[in-house]
Amino acid sequence: MTSWVDLTVLGAAVLIMVGIGWTFRARQTSTAEFFLAGRSLPWWAVALSFVSTEVSAATLIAVPATVYRENCWYLQFFIGSAAARLSIAALFIPAFYKCRCTTIYEFLAVRFGPRTRTAATGLFFLTRLLGSAVRLMVACVAFSVLLHWPLLPVILAFTAVSALYTGFGGLRAVVWTGVFQGLVILAAGSAAVLFLIHRIPGGLSELISTAGAGGRLSVLHWSPSPGMTWLSDPNVLWLAVLNGFFGSLAAFGTDQDFMQRLLAVDSREKSQRTMAWAIPVSLLTLLIYVAVGLGLYAFYALKPGLPLPENLEKIFPHFIASEMPSLLRGILLTAIVLASIDSPLAALSTSFVTDIYAPRRPGLPDGHYLRVSRRALWVFGGILAVTAWWFAGFDRYLWLAFKIGGVTFCSLLGVFLLGLLTKRGRDGWNVSAMLGSAAAMGVLLLLSEKGIFPLGWSWLVILGTLATFAVGWAGARDG
Repeated sequence: MTSWVDLTVLGAAVLIMVGIGWTFRARQTSTAEFFLAGRSLPWWAVALSFVSTEVSAATLIAVPATVYRENCWYLQFFIGSAAARLSIAALFIPAFYKCRCTTIYEFLAVRFGPRTRTAATGLFFLTRLLGSAVRLMVACVAFSVLLHWPLLPVILAFTAVSALYTGFGGLRAVVWTGVFQGLVILAAGSAAVLFLIHRIPGGLSELISTAGAGGRLSVLHWSPSPGMTWLSDPNVLWLAVLNGFFGSLAAFGTDQDFMQRLLAVDSREKSQRTMAWAIPVSLLTLLIYVAVGLGLYAFYALKPGLPLPENLEKIFPHFIASEMPSLLRGILLTAIVLASIDSPLAALSTSFVTDIYAPRRPGLPDGHYLRVSRRALWVFGGILAVTAWWFAGFDRYLWLAFKIGGVTFCSLLGVFLLGLLTKRGRDGWNVSAMLGSAAAMGVLLLLSEKGIFPLGWSWLVILGTLATFAVGWAGARDG
């Protein structure tokens, strides 16, 4: 049962989040400040904020659940992900700084034309709203399990907090609340690992032994699982690495929510340093929550009489609620909540105003665009809450987020690579390539989920990226 101590810790953390936004409210007098914090943020703060946005509640809840139910194969994706981040630092960031972009889709307008930019912005809206809704839903489900509260009010409350601190302080508030979130997430995960070691008879050595005996320490998956093929098993090593590379290249390099942070430092070199330092911090965070999953498996394997939740995706919040003492429970609850309200709303409102609204209503005072940005922020918040509520009936949350990204991110990555790696391109043709690829990947995902065509979801972002790039290149004239 959650105590007043736990709720006090949570309440204090939420007040700190809103307070950070309130602190920066007086600075929000222009879109340059609201969108990019005047490009004056320290690189180390941006790096920690970047990681806290990346890990979110999906890492805190879904990674331990995946390790508990399966193994550590998920770590294979990070190999490709690390390579993707270095590629973004070398290829994407210099191009965006050369264009002095507010949003990265402005690069597409310069390189190809307005229709490519508009299509990419629309795909970003779709991808970010769906992906963020999954992440929001994961945290809200965990919170409702811990406090026995109805899910819908929790979703609405989390969304409102995000909108408040973002509306007050713009991107500056988003980054500094991200720093606070990242520190809490790292501290809470470390405390959970230490507590599990303490509660397992035999400590760390027994944890490792039990997890190993149960096959949970397996990291590299060299060949397809029984009953699966090279096409249908998404966890085969080379395919997982490729998916990690293409998926992270798309998720971090073509998503305004991540790149907006990297554009908020004052030089290309600092932005590249930010991306490089995000790699070890992200890996540390991932390893901590993988260790939580291993500890959960060992704990329940050694105590088979203890009850388990009906839905094993909720195994970590179930453990927090039933086994952890007050205060520690509050710290973990706080980490889950903070991870869920790492808001995409700043990026969504920035892209809407910069890429959609302002080009159609140019020349208006900057204060007008600032007001529209704040209104758009609340509209996107409402859409996000409704979408998260709809996702509440789904299962296997970690893989759900990846499947969504595989359908739409591939189109964005394909057209960005076309612009960065070649001199070819045609504005209208790019739109056909992007939408056609997204539709084709959606059909493949549907056929795979129905068992009609056994294709692992890891293929989606790879095939879709190659298809978008190839069709865009083949149908374009030089120049």
